[in-house]
Amino acid sequence: MDYLCFRALCCKGPPPPRPEYDLVCIGLTGSGKTSLLSQLCSENRENIVSTTGFSIKAVPFQNAILNVKELGGADNIRKYWSRYYQGSQGVIFVLDSASSEDDLETARNELHSALQHPQLCTLPFLILANHQDKPAARSVQEIKKYLELEPLARGKRWILKPCSLDDMEAVKDSFGLLINLLEDRDLEPSRM
Repeated sequence: MDYLCFRALCCKGPPPPRPEYDLVCIGLTGSGKTSLLSQLCSENRENIVSTTGFSIKAVPFQNAILNVKELGGADNIRKYWSRYYQGSQGVIFVLDSASSEDDLETARNELHSALQHPQLCTLPFLILANHQDKPAARSVQEIKKYLELEPLARGKRWILKPCSLDDMEAVKDSFGLLINLLEDRDLEPSRM
């Protein structure tokens, strides 16, 4: 009996590896992509600067590791986003819910373009309405209506969630929902 207890406690071997998923993170400059990802990686928030090209972060979660390729959101960089889509298994789109009407319209156009892109259109999307802590922040319902997600994203797997750096638990929960969509996608039989 003691041998069985010892074996059960000490000889299980390493835990099974967590699945890894390659994601692309897009959104306009100032939407908070870098800040959110840095916070998820427990990095220092003091020295954060806007991403000018792209950066890659391995974001660890209990049940998965997300390899996130964050693309800069400036005008002169957005036209190159599609060059970095290949190999992505999911998309994170971050928008500033307190932005100007013009910026929100630009974000909507970029999101629509991503949702229709051949390399992304079948992938799960996590859309984060960031900066909910700002007084001018729009509600998720307002953003959902403004982004015209219902008709455009019908039949696609997407999640729209409010977020801010003040509530990282909600951000982690949103990423947990995305991981669930990624796991569900792994279980689907491949289509030929």
